[in-house]
Amino acid sequence: MEEIFKYIIGLGAAVMMPVIFTILGVCIRIKFAKALKSGLLVGVGFVGLSVVTALLTSSLGPALSKMVEIYGLELGIFDMGWPSAAAVAYNTSVGAFIIPVCLGVNLLMLATKTTRTVNIDLWNYWHFAFIGAIVYFASNSIFWGFFAAIVCYIITLVMADLTAPSFQKFYDKMDGISIPQPFCQSFVPFAVVISKLLDKIPGFDKLNIDAEGMKKKFGLLGEPLFLGIIIGCGIGALGCSNGKELVDGIPEILGLGIKMGAVMELIPRITSLFIEGLKPISDATRELIAKKYKNKTTLHIGMSPALVIGHPTTLVVSLLLIPVIIFMAVILPGNQFLPLASLAGMFYLFPAVLPITKGNVVKSFIVGLVALIVGLYFVTELAGFFTAAAKDVYAATGDPTVDIPAGFQGGALDFASSLFCWAIFHLTHSIKIVGPIILVALALGMAIYNRRRIIRQETRDNN
Repeated sequence: MEEIFKYIIGLGAAVMMPVIFTILGVCIRIKFAKALKSGLLVGVGFVGLSVVTALLTSSLGPALSKMVEIYGLELGIFDMGWPSAAAVAYNTSVGAFIIPVCLGVNLLMLATKTTRTVNIDLWNYWHFAFIGAIVYFASNSIFWGFFAAIVCYIITLVMADLTAPSFQKFYDKMDGISIPQPFCQSFVPFAVVISKLLDKIPGFDKLNIDAEGMKKKFGLLGEPLFLGIIIGCGIGALGCSNGKELVDGIPEILGLGIKMGAVMELIPRITSLFIEGLKPISDATRELIAKKYKNKTTLHIGMSPALVIGHPTTLVVSLLLIPVIIFMAVILPGNQFLPLASLAGMFYLFPAVLPITKGNVVKSFIVGLVALIVGLYFVTELAGFFTAAAKDVYAATGDPTVDIPAGFQGGALDFASSLFCWAIFHLTHSIKIVGPIILVALALGMAIYNRRRIIRQETRDNN
């Protein structure tokens, strides 16, 4: 079974999505050709997105490395990036069986009406494996590893249900879709609290500017394309140690700016492929359930947040946060983590945040900044446990992607910086007996609340 799921994960979303969507489409009575085309469009979208994000990291990497060297920014925790974090997570005893275990939990929750989300985003199951893996290595207990992973999965599914209405209302053509990814959902509490606090500040409502408003207010300067070019050129210039290097490096600086602008322009165009591919599946699912249950009860198809990272506010705020969070990482007392390889993951902070901030650029920026500052400390604190897991996996597999340079610990912004990861880890490992009881009460309480909410909705629809 371990080898089967390793093989499936190894194929990647681009290959497996056409297969999954074709099977799903045929099961909900879509013609084979139409179902296959939907899957292929989603698969092509993943290919395009991986190419563009690879362009982002490969272009920024050398310039940021020069900055680190010139200004002495090196800290004690090496940024492994999400691919290494996923490799560590999946190559543990917990990760090997995380997919069948979580699918079983999902089916049980669907049967008991404690969720309406069918989570087919198999490639992001590594987040659940990650929390399970670090708890497993910290406690030396596979039981507690699976306990942490399952609790995280239950909480995430309920959160996906609770945020689905606002998500579908905010994003165009996302009916029937939810986002059961714990990294995204963990920032919802930050967004709710900070948004309410900002609303209490007199005059703050005058700063209610979304991405379209920025374009109207600032013209070309408000375009993600132009912002990408400006920030790319700025980072390229900071990677020059003196005036001569700056002059000689003008072609590279301009090239980095154009590449950053290209990333900002291409991501929305690529994510439109996801929407085109998902629409037939979501429409057919909604119609089938309406016929079967004679009401408006719906299932949500749990998908990757990659579907919506092309939103202009996400692009603008993520881009602005890149230089800011690098600066903050260096000056924050006690922080040992400098995000470099993880910067592409910053886009994934906002898919569940924007429906709460209504796409307000200022609000979203503040939420992202606070969440990332707190997240840097989370990564710093959990680095020792992640390093132990990475070293064990490297010794067993020899995978070079999980090899941590000598003298460093390992870390990754993706998921290790999330509230869910930090809280579940400490409640499971650090606070004995009481912590697990709190987690069980929280997960069961959320599931029961969600069940009552679902039943109330069904009753209203039937009446």
